[in-house]
Amino acid sequence: MEYITLDEIICATRGEILVKGESTLYNNVCMDTRAIKDKDIFIALKGENFNANDFTCEASKKGASICIIDEMKFEKAEINGKTTIIKVGDTKKALRDLAKFYLSKLNLQVVGITGSTGKTSTKDLVAAVLSQKFKVFKTLGNFNNEIGLPMMIFKLDKSYDIAVLEMGMSDFGEIHNLCETSKPNIGIITNIGMSHLENLKTRENILKAKMEITDFFTEDSVLIVNSDNDLLEDVDSSNYKTIKTGIDSRADFKACDLNIFEHKITFAVKEAGILAKDTIEVNVPGRHNVLNSLLAVACGRVLCMSYDEIASGFKNLEATSMRLDITKGEKFTIINDCYNASPDSMLAAMDVLCNVSGKSKIAILGTMRELGDNAFDAHKQVGEYAKVKNIDLLITLGEFNEAYKQGFNDINKYRCFETYDEVISFLKGIIAPNDVVLVKASRYMKFESIARELVNLNSRANINSPVNINALEHINAKEVTGK
Repeated sequence: MEYITLDEIICATRGEILVKGESTLYNNVCMDTRAIKDKDIFIALKGENFNANDFTCEASKKGASICIIDEMKFEKAEINGKTTIIKVGDTKKALRDLAKFYLSKLNLQVVGITGSTGKTSTKDLVAAVLSQKFKVFKTLGNFNNEIGLPMMIFKLDKSYDIAVLEMGMSDFGEIHNLCETSKPNIGIITNIGMSHLENLKTRENILKAKMEITDFFTEDSVLIVNSDNDLLEDVDSSNYKTIKTGIDSRADFKACDLNIFEHKITFAVKEAGILAKDTIEVNVPGRHNVLNSLLAVACGRVLCMSYDEIASGFKNLEATSMRLDITKGEKFTIINDCYNASPDSMLAAMDVLCNVSGKSKIAILGTMRELGDNAFDAHKQVGEYAKVKNIDLLITLGEFNEAYKQGFNDINKYRCFETYDEVISFLKGIIAPNDVVLVKASRYMKFESIARELVNLNSRANINSPVNINALEHINAKEVTGK
């Protein structure tokens, strides 16, 4: 973190000093007193079940140089003499405002990435490409909300050329706030799907919310969209430049000659209708990642990178964990895609499952969240797709088991359970050498626990001989239903 003065902090947060401390050095911004270090700036946020203003004294005792609060829950005599206390109207807004000011002191470009699915994968791909020519910072994990994104900004310093920032949302106004803080020069929208229908009700409203990424654009700004998505195909503006990428649609950057392998994709790129690069190789699976990679190609071209630089940049890819991690064990293969789930990403994951070589293809699927009144039908449609893709065994866990069952409509190849232990116990009895197992659900279901147990199972010697998946109806009824 670059140095900022006390006066700058007060001005940025519109705060007032309640207690003036002796310390004038500030290291990092912290919101958790358990992690606070000497000379940190502590910002006391409030949530549904906590109020960090209660821990102001603790932060001071641990060496915080500054505590930014919006409620006074301490006695001045309890404060360390080195700590300055600043009171603001709203600490959450103060966090964003301070990050906005801090970013304005750094001379770098900002790439903002949003979309219903593929944000994190696209972030990783864009950062990989750009790092071939620039020093690039990217959002860690999924620090993509109104708290996480400012914390990412505080990790920047003047050594970086570009910040690639992921932007998540669940309602109107959230992308607007993130962009007010980060002011992206380049915006990328991966797609408009069904995620967040619970709050926003329609896909058209989701598009409107995602388009808030342009709220602070100037005429020099660039919006890059996946025009294969039906709601993004006609996006355009006279106020900034719009670039479209795709496989099947009319696009400024178009992929052709696609090859989808187990662990990688290759494709050629046409720019403005002319073949610009005959082969680009990216070490990620799935046709959907061709679309994500095209967004990275376009971003590289906007920043004046050559196609050779872009192709080399993809070799720098460092993918975020639990997103289509394919582990080929000695006995069977695990596809760990536990980080999140939506209808679109479920279909993409099953495409990858079917493309990985192996014997029986097994999908373990859980609940997809934030789908509102469309939830039952969305889970049913995923079940229908699993049937179309000839998945050998569909296992589900969660509140929409019945929807999956109706969609899949094959009781001989379908099993539902109520607990993780029941799923693992069932798998121990039927999984066989060279099977391929996909594990996927929304983040809150914590399906990584199933993935970990599968890894453990894969390391044991007592894997069964191949079984006839179609004969599973003979298994004990209690095992089958999980009840």
